[in-house]
Amino acid sequence: MSGNPSGIVYHIDASYFIFRAYHSMPPDMMDADGNPTHALYGFARFIGDLLEQVRPERVGVAFDISLGSEVSYRNGIYPAYKANREAPPVDLARQFTLCREFCRHMGLAEFASSEYEADDIIGTLVTRSRAAGLRNVLVTRDKDLSQLIRDGDVFWDYSANTRYEYHHIGPRFGAIPESIADFLALTGDSVDNIPGVPGIGKKTAAELFAIFGSLDELYANLERVPALKFRGATAAAARLLAHKEAAYLARRLTGIVCDLPIVVTLDELKPRAPDTARLDAFFDLHGFGNILRQQARRIAGARTTL
Repeated sequence: MSGNPSGIVYHIDASYFIFRAYHSMPPDMMDADGNPTHALYGFARFIGDLLEQVRPERVGVAFDISLGSEVSYRNGIYPAYKANREAPPVDLARQFTLCREFCRHMGLAEFASSEYEADDIIGTLVTRSRAAGLRNVLVTRDKDLSQLIRDGDVFWDYSANTRYEYHHIGPRFGAIPESIADFLALTGDSVDNIPGVPGIGKKTAAELFAIFGSLDELYANLERVPALKFRGATAAAARLLAHKEAAYLARRLTGIVCDLPIVVTLDELKPRAPDTARLDAFFDLHGFGNILRQQARRIAGARTTL
């Protein structure tokens, strides 16, 4: 996947890498006005390193800004969705905005929605790319996004330097990509405050989806579950029956929306050369030294030779 790969679209789940930088970079990095810049610096370094390593032909960067929004799609379905999460610190929210600005200066297409999540943005771009005959690489650690993987695609856990292809998803996450959203609807997701079906854990869900390909198929054949050869099958069937409504509510939350009205062409996902003049001013403003500047110039030089 190095050396300017053709026919591949890279989809970057920006929020994960911003949060990671926020919690791993020295928090005393600040601009002249005393504003923290550590998440911005860590994210900028990640983007630069990735662009130098891969030199992607097409790339999109998706940001999450919808949590807590009055028009959030999933909070409209289930008000308690992600209600267990605290609002991001003011300094982190500020750096999110700066990370988006940095991407624009780097010549990258960046996307955000007050209603939908980065997953939905990526899902929409993946669907369009696939329809055009392109393969997809998802740069993320978010298991939810594994439901988008199809043959020829890659789920790239960049931080762990590990790549999962279609046939790796089942062993890694408990279900094949087509069943991941259904799998999560049964097991629930404490991170997103999705309750799921009480008493149905990952092992039981994996047993069920090894036999039934979807939530619909499972419930259409619920009478078969007590006879299955795994411990607690009878109890699992009773729980599934008692919590059917909750399972289908959860499924509306775990499924990624893939048809957002994003106004962008695939050609607009082709990265432009970084605007080094704007980047110099940006780096000056935020107190960054030469490492990022030199990297941006190397990337700009590489783009002009393509």
